[in-house]
Amino acid sequence: FGSRPRPLWRNQWQRLDAAMADDEEVNPKAYPLAKENLTVTILDLVQQSANYKQLKKGANEATKTLNRGTAELVILAADAEPLEILLHLPLVCEDKNVPYVFVKSKTALGRACGVSRPVIACSITSKEGSQLNTQIQDLKDQIEMILV
Repeated sequence: FGSRPRPLWRNQWQRLDAAMADDEEVNPKAYPLAKENLTVTILDLVQQSANYKQLKKGANEATKTLNRGTAELVILAADAEPLEILLHLPLVCEDKNVPYVFVKSKTALGRACGVSRPVIACSITSKEGSQLNTQIQDLKDQIEMILV
């Protein structure tokens, strides 16, 4: 058991993304869709925010954080089936002026969230004096650059 080295998370996500790229075309309603390198950055930040207890998993919890005003960033899975189950979130995000982005794989998002199940939506929440604040702000800027 212990002799095999554990693969790096980054490589694991790249493999998942490569597997997703081969599958089917992404729904055009899933906009803005993160490119591969941005997806890796997003999933890294999701994993860190899970460690810092700044992550809410699932469409319902993401909606709650948006309504409470604690959401900094919302990440959605483009391969949710049917996609309409989370398409209310971009509307709420635009109302609350919170950036949102789609990633290709709900499986990769679930892994990054630290759960064994696929996750179709999650939100990174704000916390006073958090060590992640600069990383969250950088990622928000990158996502806003996609929209321009």
